[in-house]
Amino acid sequence: MKSTIRNLAALIVLSLALGLVGCRGAPAPTPTATAVSTLVPTVSTNTPRPQPMPTPAPTATPTVEPTPEGLMTDFPPDVDPLTGEKVTDPKVLERRPLAIKVSNSPPVVRPQHGLSLADLVFEHYAEGGETRFTAVFLSRDASRVGSVRSARLIDLEIPAMYRSALAFSGASAGVKRKIRESDFFDRAISPDFGAGPPQFVRIPNGKAYEHTLFTSTEALWAELDKRGLNTRQDLTGMAFMVTPPSGGRPATQIKVAYTGNSVTWRYVADSGRYLRWDDGAPLTDALTGEQISAANVIVVWANHVQTDILEDVFGGGHYSIQIQVWGEGPVRLFRDGQIYEGKWVRQRREDMLSFVDQEGKPLALKPGNSWFQLIPSDGRELSYQP
Repeated sequence: MKSTIRNLAALIVLSLALGLVGCRGAPAPTPTATAVSTLVPTVSTNTPRPQPMPTPAPTATPTVEPTPEGLMTDFPPDVDPLTGEKVTDPKVLERRPLAIKVSNSPPVVRPQHGLSLADLVFEHYAEGGETRFTAVFLSRDASRVGSVRSARLIDLEIPAMYRSALAFSGASAGVKRKIRESDFFDRAISPDFGAGPPQFVRIPNGKAYEHTLFTSTEALWAELDKRGLNTRQDLTGMAFMVTPPSGGRPATQIKVAYTGNSVTWRYVADSGRYLRWDDGAPLTDALTGEQISAANVIVVWANHVQTDILEDVFGGGHYSIQIQVWGEGPVRLFRDGQIYEGKWVRQRREDMLSFVDQEGKPLALKPGNSWFQLIPSDGRELSYQP
């Protein structure tokens, strides 16, 4: 009897073990839907910040395969390395990029001035679920940019990536201290550090006082001239190609659902560009009167880590967010009505964001301006429609 019970127990254990092995080996089902929610792997948290490193001596690298026809990774003197576009006057590329903080909250600040003339625009969480912009200018001038608002921790990275000046007004005590101690403090232009007219001017517009401060690229570049800092920079790292790469899938409408605002980009085949809507309304540029558009919409997943820096004492006690755009992480590139999956890479502090496909080859952007949508690595803000 005891022998029978032992045999029966052994059979039960063996059956359970075989069942577990079978479940472990079964492939996971692949979800399908008309509106695709893009889920990406999370990346490790609290990634150590890269430190400036000496440039290594060049070494001979064997050529594995020829460069794809039309792929631009090195740029002639008359091609903007931030857009891949040829400029009419190459002298505009002899100046230093400008990174300018622009408000996006509350909605009354819209339409903003000058965003359509920026080479790159980064949209990121500030605090409390609201977003803010950092607009990077190089090849085009804007006679009015703003309204100009305060800096955040992400603005410790963008001036390093693009060797830019940083123009802003206001910052929490913790962020201001970090900017003062940064390696680009000599390029920080702000009323907080003594800058005034003509770099920053108050223009009454019927809105609250904090939404009335503006700047211009001309005034900021003139200030860099005075400081002896307005020189051409090495801006290698991005890749462009006129012809869409292979491997894309149709994606003509993109939605990024931030906590405090909703962004929609819709592809227009006639122009080959994406038009932007904010909270259901077209976002226009008050300077040009045209709807904001982009050649590339780039969704970047990165660690968002809450710090102990208090941002708004009277606005709910929100703390500053460190967006860790160093190391690597998932990226989705939208261009020419298609989506491309890949990875963003930034190994050194002085590196700009570069993009590679699933095979590690350069992921080519369309020549033109780009908008970066920064979202948390564990977030699901992105959805798109084919």
